[in-house]
Amino acid sequence: MNNLWLLVLGMGAVTFLPRLLPMILLQNVSLSPFLNRFLQFIPFAALGALIFPGILESTGNPYSAVAGTVVSVILALFRVNIMFVVVGGILGVFLWEHFM
Repeated sequence: MNNLWLLVLGMGAVTFLPRLLPMILLQNVSLSPFLNRFLQFIPFAALGALIFPGILESTGNPYSAVAGTVVSVILALFRVNIMFVVVGGILGVFLWEHFM
């Protein structure tokens, strides 16, 4: 049981330190506007890279998955409520599977 607590504390330190150290070491560093703008897009790029492969494999048919993605992207570009984006994607997949 003692080893389990050491393992949990070690994993917590390994997770926490890479987030804490840059905040402490770089708190007085000012970034250029270009670099600051560039860093603001990293969460969106990472989220896209994590989600996109799952989208293509989600239905078993890549064509219906792309149809649902296209519907979702179009709805998102019009800044529709996120629930309608999700339902639109599901509806796009359903219609593709049903009619094609």
